[in-house]
Amino acid sequence: MRRETKKKAGAGVLEVFRETGRFLKTAFGSLISIEFATVLLPLLALWELAPRLGWVPRTLVPPVSRVALTLWDLFAHQGFIGHIGISLGRFALGLGVALATALPLGVLMGWNVFFRKHSLPLFQLLAPVPPPAWVPITIVVLGVGLPMQTYLIFLGAFYPILFNTYQGVKDTDPRYLASARVFGASEWTLVRHVYIPHALGSVVMGIKIGIAMGLVMLIIAEMHGGRAGLGYLLLESKEYFQIDRMVACMVVLGAIGWFLIEVMKYVEAKLALWRVGR
Repeated sequence: MRRETKKKAGAGVLEVFRETGRFLKTAFGSLISIEFATVLLPLLALWELAPRLGWVPRTLVPPVSRVALTLWDLFAHQGFIGHIGISLGRFALGLGVALATALPLGVLMGWNVFFRKHSLPLFQLLAPVPPPAWVPITIVVLGVGLPMQTYLIFLGAFYPILFNTYQGVKDTDPRYLASARVFGASEWTLVRHVYIPHALGSVVMGIKIGIAMGLVMLIIAEMHGGRAGLGYLLLESKEYFQIDRMVACMVVLGAIGWFLIEVMKYVEAKLALWRVGR
């Protein structure tokens, strides 16, 4: 029994490493391609040469080499990893709350006409309000701590996830539903095995947009409260006119967003196999 358990555990660990390797190969494959290099390398060269040759002011556009040195200094001597960790923790909390509420609400609205008619007009009325417009009243009500930051991140991610989930469930092909009902499928079975699988593409797209909007609201929230995080560093760098530091923070934010989007693409490829190659 022990040997079999060890074999299963070893096989599980090996499979994790394999899946990680596949993910990294897929995620970084586009970045190391010749096609992308023909775009990226000239842009980096232009970024380096333009301020050095005086085409643009060096005080406003620091060379890419200076940004790289600043980035190294942030990681090596200024606790940058701690700031990133704090920001990611806040972001994960806000996004988690958005997923826990928007996904079931979206499924309910797409599946149940009664619930849709009673709830959809309210969300359509609130959604057009830009999330940054909520900042003043959120600060007044919740203060400038973690609850305020979590709520603003939640607000940025909530509506894209909600509406994409709703639309994906609502647009389920009636032929699939009719076929399942012929074999006696209950409504709960239809939700689990027809509606949700059919909506996976829309759900993943909503989460991708939610990630982008959540990152925007993360920076806004950290700029308005807190003494740590990427948003705080950006605001501090602006106060001291440290543009190279600002650009370094922006590069890290872009890398975080890119990585999270790649994770969602990988999840979609694993869960929605019929969509691969489209």
